[in-house]
Amino acid sequence: MIRRALPRRPEARRILIGTLLSAIGRGLTLPFLFIYLTDVRGLTDARAGLVIGWYGAVTLVLSPLGGSLIDRFGARRVVIPCLVIEAAGTGSLALVHSTTSAFLVMTVIAVGSSAIWSGQNTILATLTDDGERQRVFGLNFALLNLGIGVGGLISGAIIDTERPVTFQAIYVLDAVSYLTPAIILLTLPAVGRRIAAASSGDAPSTGGYFAVLRDRPFRRLVIFGLVLTTCGYAQIEVGFAAYAVRVAEVSPRVVAWALTANTVMIVLAQLVVIRRLEGRSRTGALAVVGAVFAAAWLVLGAAGVVATGNAIVAALCVVACSAIFGFGETMLSPMMPALTNALATDELRGRYNAMSSMIFGISGVIGPVTAGPLIGAADGKVWVVAVVGGCLVASLVALSLRRLLTPIQDGRVLATPVAEPAPAHA
Repeated sequence: MIRRALPRRPEARRILIGTLLSAIGRGLTLPFLFIYLTDVRGLTDARAGLVIGWYGAVTLVLSPLGGSLIDRFGARRVVIPCLVIEAAGTGSLALVHSTTSAFLVMTVIAVGSSAIWSGQNTILATLTDDGERQRVFGLNFALLNLGIGVGGLISGAIIDTERPVTFQAIYVLDAVSYLTPAIILLTLPAVGRRIAAASSGDAPSTGGYFAVLRDRPFRRLVIFGLVLTTCGYAQIEVGFAAYAVRVAEVSPRVVAWALTANTVMIVLAQLVVIRRLEGRSRTGALAVVGAVFAAAWLVLGAAGVVATGNAIVAALCVVACSAIFGFGETMLSPMMPALTNALATDELRGRYNAMSSMIFGISGVIGPVTAGPLIGAADGKVWVVAVVGGCLVASLVALSLRRLLTPIQDGRVLATPVAEPAPAHA
C-alpha cells in the first residue's frame, strides 16, 4: 500500500521526505509552547494566550498575500524564504525572556508560516496528476502525523520545566528541521516555478481572489470547510479538552492518551482509507466525514453522561472519541486538497490553496471563542448538540456540492494521465 500511495515522480517523493523530517521537529515543540511561555519564561496565562492568539491572527491576515505571491512568482520563491524565516523565528524562541520578545518572535514565525502550507500543497499538486493526487495528499497527512507523534515522544522524554535548556534544545532542533525541506527544494531547481508563466506571457493573473470566490463549486466547498472545521478541528484544543476534563471528569492524562489514539489511528488507517477511496465520490466522502465527526462528538457526550457512575467507561469514551475523529481525518485529508486543486486553474492555484488553508485559520478563531460559553450551558449538553448539528449540516452542504462538479472533479471517473511523448529515433 505504501508503494501504491507513493507519487510517480521522484521529486514529489523527496518533498514528502521533507514533510516527514520537518514534522518530527514540529512534534518536538507543538504541545509545549504554552507551558514554555508560562512555566519556564514566567508569562502569565493571559499573556501567553494573547501571544499564541496573535500568531494565529497574523498568519490569517498574511495568508491571502502568500497565495498571491505564489501565483505571481511561483511557490519555490515563496516557500524557501518562508521556511528560512520560520526556522529563524522558531530558533529564536529559545531566547525569549519577556512578553515583548515573545510577541516579536511569534510575529516572525507567523510571517514564515503564512504561506508554507499553501505553497507546499501547490508544489505537490503540480508534481502529481489528478489520478494520484488524493493518494499523495493522504500520504502527506499520514507522514505529517507520524512525524509529529515521533517528535512528541522524543520531547516528552527530554523536557524538564526545571531545566530551561531542555526547552531551548528542542526549539533549536525544530528550527533545524524547517531547513530540511528548504534544502530539498534547493536541490530541485525545476520544482515550484510559476505554473502559468509560459501560457500567460508572464503577465500577472487577472481576477485574483474575486475570480476564486466567483467559482461557485469552490465557494460551496469553502462553506463546507468552514462549517466542518468550526464544529470539528477547531473544537479539539478547547472544546474537546474542556468537556473531557470538566464534564466527563477525566484526568489530563486521559486527554493525552486520547490525542495519542488519534495519531495512531491516522498513521495506521490512512493508507487503507486512501486505497478504498479511489474512484469514489469526493463529495460523498466529505459527507461521511461530517457524519463520522458527529459520531465522535456523540461518543464524547456519552462520556459526560456516564462520568459520575463509571470513570473507566468515561475515560474509554474520551479516547474512543479521539480515535473516531482521527478516522474521519483520514478521509478529509486526501479529499479536501485534491478537490481544491481539481477546481483550481494554474493561474490561480496558489490563491485556491491559500483560501483552503484560511478555512482552518478562520475556524480556529471562531471555535475556541464559542466553545467556552457553550460548554458552560446545561453541563455541556448545548455544546454537544451544537457541534453534532454543525457536522451534520456540513454533510448536507457536501452532498449539495456534487451536482456542481463534473465526474472527474468529483473523483468518480479517474482522470487519464497525459502520456509523455516517446523520444524520436536518431
